[in-house]
Amino acid sequence: MKQSEQWSSKLGFILASAGSAIGIGAIWKLPYVAGTSGGGAFFLLFILFTALIGLPLLLGEFVIGRSTQKEAIRSYQSLVPGTAWSYIGYLGVATSFILLSFYSVVGGWILQYLVYSVTGQLSGSADFGNLFNETIAQPYFAAGSQFAFMLLTILVVSRGVSSGIEKANKFMMPALFLIFIVIIVRSLTLENAMEGVAFFLQPDFSKLTSESVLAAMGQSFFSLSVGVSVMLTYASYLDKTQNLPKSAVSIVIMNIVISLLAGLAIFPAVFSIGMEPEAGPGLLFVILPSIFGQIPFGSLFMVLFLALFLFATLTSAFSMLEILVASLAKGRPEKRKKLSWIGGLLIFAAGIPAALSFGILGDVTLFGKNIFDAEDYLVSNILLPIGALLIALFIPWKLDKAMLKAELEKGAGSASAWFALWLYTLKFIVPIAIILVFLDVLGVI
Repeated sequence: MKQSEQWSSKLGFILASAGSAIGIGAIWKLPYVAGTSGGGAFFLLFILFTALIGLPLLLGEFVIGRSTQKEAIRSYQSLVPGTAWSYIGYLGVATSFILLSFYSVVGGWILQYLVYSVTGQLSGSADFGNLFNETIAQPYFAAGSQFAFMLLTILVVSRGVSSGIEKANKFMMPALFLIFIVIIVRSLTLENAMEGVAFFLQPDFSKLTSESVLAAMGQSFFSLSVGVSVMLTYASYLDKTQNLPKSAVSIVIMNIVISLLAGLAIFPAVFSIGMEPEAGPGLLFVILPSIFGQIPFGSLFMVLFLALFLFATLTSAFSMLEILVASLAKGRPEKRKKLSWIGGLLIFAAGIPAALSFGILGDVTLFGKNIFDAEDYLVSNILLPIGALLIALFIPWKLDKAMLKAELEKGAGSASAWFALWLYTLKFIVPIAIILVFLDVLGVI
């Protein structure tokens, strides 16, 4: 049975899927980890592992989604009814719900800083460390900006797949690339810019350790939104003429290019004024305002950077809300708008404790972490690896090989040359890699 909603174009699907994969982690985490873990050597490992681990998983989710033409929960239920495997879809929906509940908090911070930047509050004389701490500690600002971010997400998703998500991504993704190019040109013209490029890309194999190898491996599947069945949900809106392998490769390439562009945009600017690079929120909310406050037209470039981060955060948020809405709607598009609002507001409500965990709920801890960090740890280090592992095992061990091969060949031609290699990779290499990363992040190895 065909989904009632469909992507209007192949490009729309690729841009939306790439938008889901390209989140703020690819911009503020991967370049820094590469720079401190061997530069170009780490980046080469990341590309290799993305091809060996991330790409097979991504293609697997595409195959399941398009073959069933159903959202996450019903996809697994229709393929293996009455078995424990059918709960993979529920795990994906639950993980996306928790993830968006605290991811939207960061989206709210970005919106708040965009207002600061436009109104001139991010001046070169400001104490950006204190400004950031004060902003996230104020309950009305924290919850209010999170609500504004969720409101934008709901408004897009409620309009549907082609009229909402696809249209938004067709604007946001090209804009994201264009903004990157503008910022890179400015960064590379700053004094000492080449030191930043060398930090990011100069290969230093002596810095490669077992820890950095595992980090590259983990980043390879975390960076593609695999493991939570959001890519499965997006693929369920495809017709049978789409070339799934080609689409998966295009999304992987776009994700790698964005990570490369992020490093080229950020580190030349960081090194130009002799600051120490870092990853995470401090980069966007403390380091970059300090830098752009000291260069000509810096306020303009800060606005562009914040817009870039906002687009990257929103395009990922669309997919996280979509998997919930699609699972609740169960192929009934007339219920989409109502369920988008219900689902989005529930996620906002669930995210309020995380939004307040840097202020009035700062003393509330779970396993020694505040609420925001505990949820982040749960999703990133436990739920995502488990979801990715289950999907990797499910496809080669539980699905009919003839069905898989036939689905891959629709719109793509013969898959005989590499089909066995793809299945072998999913059956053995990907699970072993995920287990190693899982044990590493838990501190077992």
